[in-house]
Amino acid sequence: MQEQIVRAYFSRTFSDFLKTIFPFKVQKISIDAGFTCPNRDGKKGQEGCTYCNNQTFSPQYAENKKPVGQQLDEGIRFFSRKYPQMKYIAYFQSYTNTYDSIENLLAKYSEALNYPDVVGLIIATRPDCMPDELLDVLEKIASEYFVLIEYGIESTCNETLQRINRGHTYEDAVDAILRTAARKIYTGVHLILGLPGESRETILSHADKISSLPITTVKLHQLQLIRNTQLARQVEEHPEIFHAYTVEEYIDLCIDFMKRLNPDFIIDRFVSQSPKDLLIAPAWGLKNHEFTAKLMKRLSYFINPSGNVIINSF
Repeated sequence: MQEQIVRAYFSRTFSDFLKTIFPFKVQKISIDAGFTCPNRDGKKGQEGCTYCNNQTFSPQYAENKKPVGQQLDEGIRFFSRKYPQMKYIAYFQSYTNTYDSIENLLAKYSEALNYPDVVGLIIATRPDCMPDELLDVLEKIASEYFVLIEYGIESTCNETLQRINRGHTYEDAVDAILRTAARKIYTGVHLILGLPGESRETILSHADKISSLPITTVKLHQLQLIRNTQLARQVEEHPEIFHAYTVEEYIDLCIDFMKRLNPDFIIDRFVSQSPKDLLIAPAWGLKNHEFTAKLMKRLSYFINPSGNVIINSF
């Protein structure tokens, strides 16, 4: 067994990170603010990314026909039953949440921030949809509230990004990350592990490439084959382009990814869950925390005085 010193999810979770900022418990509330995407409205494409069916990550209370305030009200009522003293972060999650006029975006963000007990924003977006004018606005908001911008970069390989019809390059992602972090705004990235055409070494190289960037959080998730997507149709004709990881295979991949990742990064997530009626594969039947528990069992570790974790994988 080879010992590796890594900054592990287990020693500093996203919840732990929030505890360094807030003296109270904080919960994210997902918002669908009715935005679209340049890969769907015709600016860059009309069918979206090949793997994407947006229904897979929109909670039932986050419906874009409802005002932001109503979605927050329903989400907060759901969580406040258990934790009455909890505060909340409005998570603009569905589609591209910086893709509109500055006026309309600010109206949506302000509606969320003006809601009682909301203490910040998490905004999911694309790296090609972050103009400097919007960063000016977000920089001001971040001086008073918690703000985290999550960029869906998905891969660091331009050939892959073209193959999945992403509509931007890795260089676009680097540019957006650098410009955002320069404003002292927390910056996160999403990566999908197992995209068509990527070998295991290519996947692991993503960790090497992003490790030099000023990133706060990283979200990983396994490529999932979802009904009613371009990828599902492609796999019917060419099944060899999709590898459905077993749980054990994916755990091994995550461990090796962690070993090569900047130890200062917070791994916010390892997997994603899609509704059973939309998911084709891999059908693990595990919730996020159940997967993480399995991953932990594969590691022996101890925290050294510097706060790092020495991990033995076996």
